[in-house]
Amino acid sequence: MQALLLTTGVNTLHAKVRLPKIFSSNMVLQQGQANPIWGWADKGEKVAISIAGKSIIAKTGKDGKWKVFLPVLDYGGPYTLIVKGDNLIELNNILIGEVWVCSGQSNMGWQLKLCNNGAQEVANANYPRIRLFTVPKKISQFPLDDIEAGEWVECSPESARYFSGVAYFFGRNIHQKLDVPVGLIHSSRGGTVAESWMSTESLQEDPDFKDNVAALKVADFYKIIHERESNVMSKFGGVLPVDSACNTCLSSFSSVDYDDSKWADVLVNKRWEANGYTNIDGVAWYRKVVLLNDQKTRSDLTLRLGRVDESDTVWMNGHFIGSTRNDSGTERVYTVPKETLKTGKNIILVRVEDTRDSGGLLGLAGGQSLETPDGIVDISQEWKIKFTWTKLNPIQINHYEYPTMLYNGMIHPISGFGMKGVIWYQGESNASRASQYQRIFPNLITDWRKHWGQGDFPFLFVSIANYRQPQQVPGESDYAELREAQTMTLSLPNTAMAMAIDIGEAGEGVHPPNKQDVGYRLALNALKIAYNKDVVYAAPLFASMQIFENKADIVFSHVGGGLMVKDRYGYINGFTIAGSDQKFYWAKAELIDDHTVRVYSPHVSNPVAVRYAWADNPGDINLYNKEGLPANPFRTDSWPRNTK
Repeated sequence: MQALLLTTGVNTLHAKVRLPKIFSSNMVLQQGQANPIWGWADKGEKVAISIAGKSIIAKTGKDGKWKVFLPVLDYGGPYTLIVKGDNLIELNNILIGEVWVCSGQSNMGWQLKLCNNGAQEVANANYPRIRLFTVPKKISQFPLDDIEAGEWVECSPESARYFSGVAYFFGRNIHQKLDVPVGLIHSSRGGTVAESWMSTESLQEDPDFKDNVAALKVADFYKIIHERESNVMSKFGGVLPVDSACNTCLSSFSSVDYDDSKWADVLVNKRWEANGYTNIDGVAWYRKVVLLNDQKTRSDLTLRLGRVDESDTVWMNGHFIGSTRNDSGTERVYTVPKETLKTGKNIILVRVEDTRDSGGLLGLAGGQSLETPDGIVDISQEWKIKFTWTKLNPIQINHYEYPTMLYNGMIHPISGFGMKGVIWYQGESNASRASQYQRIFPNLITDWRKHWGQGDFPFLFVSIANYRQPQQVPGESDYAELREAQTMTLSLPNTAMAMAIDIGEAGEGVHPPNKQDVGYRLALNALKIAYNKDVVYAAPLFASMQIFENKADIVFSHVGGGLMVKDRYGYINGFTIAGSDQKFYWAKAELIDDHTVRVYSPHVSNPVAVRYAWADNPGDINLYNKEGLPANPFRTDSWPRNTK
């Protein structure tokens, strides 16, 4: 392909010319750089492109593709872009300003109308110099050259209503702070994993995904995956069958005389993968022997198992107690009738079904219990496990979660469009694989930078929000480990992270409607990282720990004007502390200067580790910098993670 910059008008040339749909009237082009424009025409033909009084001639290659770079323009407009071959394409009302790509899963896709004060926010969304583009949801086995539909539109109540709330609030902040046009390209899909947004090249050597990527090269891939879906659904239709090799499981496993010595020991606060059972779906039986005295058998008891991924059925001494289907987010709490109990040995039996990704009992360490009128019986230890129906899971059922599928359909077609940077809100769907995310998330950023061809452009992301009910006792947390993996990604250049640890509410689910603060904090990231403005943009980060006798001093960086406690009492919530036994206790914490918190507990005389906000939902945190940014969750230890 060849290109020549001219200062004359457009000549009459002959070629059938077509543009990708990302180029349309009302678009914003990135200011201060030579932006690429590309398209298709008859091979060997010439195409003329003109804007702002300058023209460029492109010649198509043998494949009929052409590409040129537009002249560098400062912010302003509107301009008209003309592309002329045998036919003429005229794009109008084009502005020059700041362009951002906005991607991720459902929290990025959360519509403006569903955010806090949504009706008023929509009514006020009159910003004609903010332009919006939504990439249609699409999966593809191979990288696509174009998207199916889409056009740039001016920001108005009508167009913003269904647009990404996070992207809108981010763009509005940038527009108001810089007083320039802003273009927002929204490309997200709910419930998606990071690897689905990565290219084949980035995953083909990855030990966890290379087989999946190789399968994409098979011509009849879709036939294979549809057959697998049909096979799975015909077997259990969303519910696994009674175990074919274990018709007497319930009666035999429930007997106090049953010999489970050949069963494996299992930790019931860790997923199957963390217990060594990797890449497996199916049925596992958990068995626990509990000793009860006569007094404890005279009343109904409460059985607390924690969360289960995905489905469970529970028996006490062979009597059905309860069941929960396809819900990995709800704590299992069942009433055990006194009629099912015995003095002496009692057998708790839990049948767990998992049909995708990781599975198992996921309660907090020490969180499983039987509550009786005269006290709590700890049942968190000495469980046994036996698998009676398993299958390997090399291919995920949901196509949009399959590696590279969304990159191929929703990112590759727009990669190369001139922009300033990316904002990203995703991670919840990878929470059970946080250790893996620590590797693949930085690779995703590097992958996009490679394919965009704009160097190390700013990549700003959201640390996932607090979710579920607050933990009552310190323990492990998939979400905390995922946030840690996100924090470690800050080692890449031109990255920043916006905190959301304080915006969720226990009853709101995984989609907190406060997207205003998320957009604002991402905009602070951008003002510093992308525009070099003198702003405090980062949340307080753990820097170091010093132990003094029975106390630990935690030093923070990025404190801005200094640390502060956001309540009138001055007590800091969310800290835990442990000794060499790795048992964490709630800690007392107090601010001793602008950047240091002192942490201690009467239960830990020789502390070796401190954690902060280490939970799916740490509750009402109150440690901030004076600019209003909440401290980042962290741990000082490097003890093994709960996730794979």
